[in-house]
Amino acid sequence: MLILTLSIAGCGNLDLASSGSTFEKAKDSGKVVVGFANEKPYAYKEGGKVTGEAVEVAKAILKKQGINEIEPVLTDFGSLIPGLKAGRFDIITAGMYITPERCKEVDFANPEYSIGEALAVKKGNPKKLKSYKDIADNPKATVAVMKGGIEESYMKNEGVKEEQIKIVPDQPSAVSALQAGRVDAITMTGPSLRSMLESANSKGIEVVEDFKQPQADGEDIRGYGAAAFRGEDEDFKKVYNEELEKMKKSGELYDILKPFGFTKDDLPPEKTAEQLCKGK
Repeated sequence: MLILTLSIAGCGNLDLASSGSTFEKAKDSGKVVVGFANEKPYAYKEGGKVTGEAVEVAKAILKKQGINEIEPVLTDFGSLIPGLKAGRFDIITAGMYITPERCKEVDFANPEYSIGEALAVKKGNPKKLKSYKDIADNPKATVAVMKGGIEESYMKNEGVKEEQIKIVPDQPSAVSALQAGRVDAITMTGPSLRSMLESANSKGIEVVEDFKQPQADGEDIRGYGAAAFRGEDEDFKKVYNEELEKMKKSGELYDILKPFGFTKDDLPPEKTAEQLCKGK
């Protein structure tokens, strides 16, 4: 009886240690598969390697757990959540904004940055576009946005018509559309737009420096970016959040963000993913 009891207890511990969760498998193998979209400065491929703010934050956190190998999977931004849910990768590390709609599909870690939006136009800003409202007020004005980008909903909330919004697969396509005159403006997050224009052949394009941020309840909207997990991977998200919090307090998070064009103003405030998922 004693031997049988010990045997059962031993099996119980073994099952717990090798539960087969994504986190346990990653720790056992030292490897994790991450999904990313080619979007500077969050996650992108350069010189044959994947880097970016979100990727480097994830690398630092995973390394602390003994997970040293990241296998990146490049996909369109709009395919990241479906790909995660389908098991094509284990985590999304693309600097994706936390929104109540996306929270219904995936579980977000706590935010690693907080930023605003930006607009770029042809030199001289011929249509005098300084806000999404300006685009809405000019029915002939058109704007390109990356597929799956939060900017599409921001613009629609400001009254921009669907026919004015041109969906493109990635950032370079947006720049090309503006240069070719197929659209009057392009929009994406501030760091992303500046990083894109620095690295692309962006002759004849300028960032609207006095761009007015979209608003909700009288306040400027800011985006909060984070890694995302499948709903069943609560243990993975918990460890990720714990390590992220340590990095915030030590200053390591800012050290990672800074080379990618982020400032201390872009560090996330004391807001959790749970609060943001509720629209708070």
